[in-house]
Amino acid sequence: MRKNKKKRSVRILPIAVILALCIVLALFFGYHYSLTAVNQDRSVEFVISSGESASSVLARLQQEGLIRSELTARIYMKLNKETALKAGTYDLNGQMGVAEILATLSDASKAHSEDVVVTIIEGEWCKHIAQKIEEVTNVTAEELLALWNDETYVRSLMTDYPFLTEEIFNPDSRYLLEGYLMPNTYNFKPETTADAVTRRFLDQFSNVFARYQDDIASSQYSIHELITLASIVQYEASDAEDMALIAGVFYNRMEIGMALQSSVTVCYAIDMEKDDDWKNCETNPNYDSPYNTYRVNGLPPGPILNPGEEAIRAVLEPTASDYLYFLADVYGDGTVYYSKTYEEHLAYKKKYLD
Repeated sequence: MRKNKKKRSVRILPIAVILALCIVLALFFGYHYSLTAVNQDRSVEFVISSGESASSVLARLQQEGLIRSELTARIYMKLNKETALKAGTYDLNGQMGVAEILATLSDASKAHSEDVVVTIIEGEWCKHIAQKIEEVTNVTAEELLALWNDETYVRSLMTDYPFLTEEIFNPDSRYLLEGYLMPNTYNFKPETTADAVTRRFLDQFSNVFARYQDDIASSQYSIHELITLASIVQYEASDAEDMALIAGVFYNRMEIGMALQSSVTVCYAIDMEKDDDWKNCETNPNYDSPYNTYRVNGLPPGPILNPGEEAIRAVLEPTASDYLYFLADVYGDGTVYYSKTYEEHLAYKKKYLD
């Protein structure tokens, strides 16, 4: 018996060695493959903000499709002591491997010089974005807003940006490109053009659109409807969890033919005559505007602001529920309370808002 056990042990040992070797080789080749170029035929202007962590930079590189694996890139950085990523704007492309990308981002001399930085936050309106651009470049807010509402110009963009569709040209829309100026941090030349600025925003929207193109195509709603709903969700919610729940509430309402009754659409409706004060939104549910979703069923003519990626994801991946109502404790900690019935909703309203 002892002899047989010894023979089995002898036979098992080479197998274990071979398996271990296979695992090592798989890890070795997998690691090196993940460092290779993604081989996409596109270029990206990549911005590193001052004080941004390496982890954040690597996460965005993977999100932008410029590297295959954030984890592998982090390992590479540690092994090669590549830790000093420099703030600035860099030209990257899909033909660059991890080593070349990190070497570029570690060399401040390869960053654009004399650029100005503009950060567009989630939920900003066209007029706010235009003002930010005017403050740091030669392009005026008036020029940008006129261009963003110029049908001939917007039609000229449609070939390059397929997410721009005929639905944009609703005669009741305030700005044709409202909703499509993707929030992000951008670098611009102080001397630039309104067209160049516009295309930078649309290029970034295109990157996000590409990540969700299949989900958008399979939705029963058009891209313009989805972005319009995402803009409302962005205005209503402050975090991803509530965005998904609120998106689900709005879908529930639309499915039964109930008005969206979103006060934030009134905020956008009254903007031309009043300041954006949420109290005005709450006290003007009868304001006469096609954007007022208390007066009209379904979605408004177009987006009411420029939503970020989280809000877009929320309308594509809503949280299912039986809720039809919600409200936020704006006087307290901002907690959102959801209700299945109007009676429940009124009770929450009395408790937290009255």
